Amino acid sequence: MSGKTITGAQILWEALLAEGVEVCFGMPGGAILPAYDALAKYNYPLKHVLVTHEQGAAHMADGYARATGRVGVCVATSGPGALNLITGLATAQMDSVPVVAITGQVSNSLLGRDGFQEADVQGVSLPVTKHNYLVTHISDLGQAIKEAFYIAGTGPGPVLVDITKDVLNATLHDFDYEAIEMDLPGYNPSLHAADSAAIARAAKLLNEAERPLIVAGQGVSIARAEQELRQLAEKAQIPVATSLLGIGTFPATHPLSISWGGMHGEAYCNYALQECDVMLAVGARLDDRLTGAFDTFAPKAKIVHVDLDPSEMGKNLKIDTPVVGDALLTLRELIPQVEPNEHPDWLAQITEWKQETTDRDLMAQETDELHVPYVCRQLWHLTNEGDCTVVTDVGQHQMWEAQYFHHNKRRGLLTSGGLGTMGYALPAAIGAQMGLKQEEVWVIAGDGGFQMTMMELKTVAEQRLPIKIAIMNNGFLGMVRQWQDVFYENRYSGTPLANPNFVKIADAYGISGRIVDNKADVADAIREAQAHNGPFLLEFRVDSFTNVYPMVAPGKSNTEMFRRPMVIVEE
Repeated sequence: MSGKTITGAQILWEALLAEGVEVCFGMPGGAILPAYDALAKYNYPLKHVLVTHEQGAAHMADGYARATGRVGVCVATSGPGALNLITGLATAQMDSVPVVAITGQVSNSLLGRDGFQEADVQGVSLPVTKHNYLVTHISDLGQAIKEAFYIAGTGPGPVLVDITKDVLNATLHDFDYEAIEMDLPGYNPSLHAADSAAIARAAKLLNEAERPLIVAGQGVSIARAEQELRQLAEKAQIPVATSLLGIGTFPATHPLSISWGGMHGEAYCNYALQECDVMLAVGARLDDRLTGAFDTFAPKAKIVHVDLDPSEMGKNLKIDTPVVGDALLTLRELIPQVEPNEHPDWLAQITEWKQETTDRDLMAQETDELHVPYVCRQLWHLTNEGDCTVVTDVGQHQMWEAQYFHHNKRRGLLTSGGLGTMGYALPAAIGAQMGLKQEEVWVIAGDGGFQMTMMELKTVAEQRLPIKIAIMNNGFLGMVRQWQDVFYENRYSGTPLANPNFVKIADAYGISGRIVDNKADVADAIREAQAHNGPFLLEFRVDSFTNVYPMVAPGKSNTEMFRRPMVIVEE
């Protein structure tokens, strides 16, 4: 809009359009109202989705970003509106999701004077964002937004831009967004391959290893390095484990896949983690959820860690060969230096461990009870073996989905891994569905977490989104109840739930649904949901006392806890 006079509110939408933003999620209020007044001129091609709660807006932006790989955008007003974004921004920060949050702020004359709906959003959001801005002059607005998108998209992570109301109302002559030059001293993301000497050391270790293992994290997906990961694994016949967020970076049904490890990962995968002699971790933070006790994790392994962020090197574990660089470019330089190889004894040992644990698997037990693993496996079969996107909430169902729904599709599982945010699934699925258009999107949520954000059923109905929702209703905050079973002598303090009829709630929003309380009806119910032209909610009334194993507990060694059988714990 060079040569014209433009308001701050118009600058905001012009900048978003220039950044290729197709959709944003938000709710108006006093301080951001000038932006919403200007929005009417930009409704096409920029779509605004009105949310029911600002936390939902942040999760929607997160889900959109994870599903598409593009920056997600959320908008809120000052004070409580902006503060309601914080949980969603922290979720994005922990899982490295590119989100830009736009918030209104009181006018400059009221800053620091406890004006109506004033809050220090910049200060509050500082620990849960990569960076943030308080824009108090219109001449700084375009640059702040341009830098925010660059910072959010390289790394990646959330960035917040807080804009005072008078800036949105102010005018600027001869605005040219494309001509803005960013000024980011000290910010130099390593979008290049790692040091060649480090790559050579990594290759040497892999070539000499007898029991090598790859651990793939979400960084592989962020770098779009799935093909290179597979090429490396197949060339040297190296088994591949993933972190929870790394699920989908390597096909779960591939012969070299050994599923995912950690607190609730597969036992045989954890045995392999403990017994390998060289571990190549790519784009994985190696956090406590994967490792259990740091001092007893992978005691026999020399660890090679490939990551974009140098601060991850040695944060939790001693790293023998740190390799700082982009996963895609680094793997491309590593592959030619890794020799073709076979590890028959090592792979045979892993197969033996897998058979031992499979024999104790919950799915191998004869029971008439309806339990979540059965639902997840049926859902996998009926979605053409995982040809869909699943968004889970947090809790037992999250772990069972990861165990029993075999993900071969890139970004096929969206979940809150680092922060473990209950209430994530439904709003994140809305964002994912907005980005994926008519692709099949499923929500898998527990009865506790679903009720934290179920008001966003309004948004599902309003946007006419074909999301399919599977609620696992066991009448408990299940994961907390499991810990009470195992460590607190079955004292169920604060975990039993007095649940509503979820199908009736869905019906109140004009959304069809069905209650399922029998194993024999599961497949038919899933097919009915898939055939329905629009959103559909399934309430599975599942067994209340099924537990997830293995589980790492405080004070227990990894080997001891990883060898726990997978059982049904009776009341």
